[in-house]
Amino acid sequence: MITIHSYQDELLEGIKKGKKVPLDKVAFGVGLEYKEAEELVKSLHPILQLDYSFNVLKKPLVFYSEEEFIDKKINYLTYEAESLFNYEFQVHSVPVEVQILEKKGEFMRLYGIKIPEIGEATRLTLEKIIKELATESTIETDDVSDPKKLDKLRDDMQDKAQEKIKKRLRLEDLETNILSGIVVHRLFGLDDLELLLGDEELEEICINHSGGPIVVYHRKYGWLKTNIIIVDEKDIYDYSSRIARLGGRNINNLAPIMDSRLSSGDRVAATLFPISSQGNTLTIRKFSRDPWTVADFINEDYNTLSPQIAAFLWLCVQYELSIMVAGGTASGKTSLLNSIMAFIPPGQRITSIEDTRELQLPSHLHLNWLQFTTRQPNPEGLGEVDMLTLILSALRMRPDRVVVGEIRSRREAEVLFEAMHTGHSVYSTMHADTCFHVKRRLTEPPIDLPEAELEALHLIVTQYRDRLKGLRRTFEVAEVVPGTTDRGLDLNYLFRWRVKSDTFERINTSKRIYNNLNLYTGMSNKEIEADLTEKESILKWAGDQKLRNVDDIGRVINKYYTEKDELIALVERGGTL
Repeated sequence: MITIHSYQDELLEGIKKGKKVPLDKVAFGVGLEYKEAEELVKSLHPILQLDYSFNVLKKPLVFYSEEEFIDKKINYLTYEAESLFNYEFQVHSVPVEVQILEKKGEFMRLYGIKIPEIGEATRLTLEKIIKELATESTIETDDVSDPKKLDKLRDDMQDKAQEKIKKRLRLEDLETNILSGIVVHRLFGLDDLELLLGDEELEEICINHSGGPIVVYHRKYGWLKTNIIIVDEKDIYDYSSRIARLGGRNINNLAPIMDSRLSSGDRVAATLFPISSQGNTLTIRKFSRDPWTVADFINEDYNTLSPQIAAFLWLCVQYELSIMVAGGTASGKTSLLNSIMAFIPPGQRITSIEDTRELQLPSHLHLNWLQFTTRQPNPEGLGEVDMLTLILSALRMRPDRVVVGEIRSRREAEVLFEAMHTGHSVYSTMHADTCFHVKRRLTEPPIDLPEAELEALHLIVTQYRDRLKGLRRTFEVAEVVPGTTDRGLDLNYLFRWRVKSDTFERINTSKRIYNNLNLYTGMSNKEIEADLTEKESILKWAGDQKLRNVDDIGRVINKYYTEKDELIALVERGGTL
C-alpha cells in the first residue's frame, strides 16, 4: 500500500534526530528562504515549535513536540491470519486493499482493510487544509441531498483541495489525488466509512457500539469482523447526526431512533444509548450499484434460480400477469423483482413505488418510467408521503405496470389488488417464507383480504436464504387458482427447490396461466412449451456470453421483442450481441 511522505515529513524526521535545530539550517535543508522556512515551521504547530532566544543575535531553534493534534475517530487493527481472498478498489481516488481472513479461534471471518499511510507532518497540513476549505465553502443542505448536485460539489471541492495540496505539500499527482479524495470524504461524507460504502461487495455495514470492530455483510463471505474501530460513542452520534441533517431527520435523546437514507439511496437505521443498551448504533444497508440480473440468478456459481423458472417468469411478465415475490429478510426478494422487470416489453408505462429507491431498470425502459419514493415526516410531524398515497397517485397516471417495493398494510393491499382487478399488471414483495404463508398473510389479520380478492394475483414466488451456508435460492413458485362455490382459492405448485440435491424440480404443469394464455393469446399448450424452451435457450446464451449487467440484459430482451428472428439466429449459432 502507498505511503505518502512530503518534504515536510523529511523536515520533521531531521528535526526529530537533531532535537533542537537552528532555523537557518532548516531553511537550507528544505531549500527555502529564511522567512519561508519560519512560516513553514509555524504552519506545522503544534508538532514543530520555535524557541526564540532573548538574545536577538541568536537564531531561533526548531524542536519537535509530541502533542496530539488530531482527534482520532477511527482506529485500525492489524490481524495476523490466513488470507482467503484479496481485492482492491478506489473511492474518490483513494486506493483500498481488502483481505478476507480466517483465524483459528475466531468465531467470525475477518475483513482487513488497508489504506494509504500518511506522514505525520503531511497529516497535520491536510487537517489545516480541510479546516480552511470548510470555512471558505458555503453549502446548503438541499445541495448535498440532491445526488447530482452533490457529485458536482464533490468534484469542485476535489479540484480546490488539489490546488492547495500541490502548493503546500509539493506531491506527485497520484498522491495529490489521494489526499484530495480524503478531503472529500471528510467534508461531504462519513470520513473513512466512505471506504466501506465504496466496496461493492458489501451489503450491510453495522456499528454496534464504540470500542469494538465494525461488522459487515459480504456478498460472498457473509458476516465479517472488520479491523475498523470507532473510538468513542460521540463519534457514532456525530455520524448519525450528519446523516439525519442531510435526510431532513432528527436524532437526539427525545427522538433516539432514526430511519433515513444517504443521497446514494443507502438505507440507514440509528439508535442512541440507552435505547440500545450497549451504546449508540448505526446500520447502513447498501443500495446495490451493480444489481443482480437474471443472468446472475441462473449462473451455476450461484444457482439461485433455474433457467427453466426464469423463462417461466419471463413468459408471465411478457403477458402482463401479476406476480408477488416473497421471502425472509435479505433473501433476495427485491433483487429477484428487479431482475424480472427487465422482461417488460419496451414502450410500456411503468410506475414504481418504494420506501428506498432500489429498482434499476434497463435504460430503454427509462423514458416512460415514473419512480416514486416515500417520505417520512419532519421533526414536527409534517410532510409525510406514505406508500398508500403514492400508490393512489400512481394509478391516476395510466400505468401499464405498477411495481410496489413491499406490501405491509391492509389498505395498501386493498388498493393494489383493486389495481389488478382494473387491468393493471402489478408486481410487489412481502415477507413470507412459503407460498402458503403468502396466502395466509393476505387473507388473515392484519391484512385480512377476502379470498376472492386474491384471484387477481396470478403467481407467487418465494425466496429462501440459508444464513449458515450463505446461499439464496428461489424456494417455490405457485400459481393462484380461483376457487369455486364448493372450494376456496387454491395454490398449484409449479416449481420447488430440493435442498438435498440443490436442484430445482418442476412439480406440476400450469393450469390457470396456461388457460389464460390459451384464452387471450390463442397459444396452445404445445406452443407455450416451445416458447418457454426458446426463452430458456436465450437466457442460457446470455449467461454464456457474460451479459450480466442491467443494460446488457436489457438489450437482449429488447431485441427479442423488436428483432426476434435475428436474436434466435444469433443464439443458435452461438454468436455475440
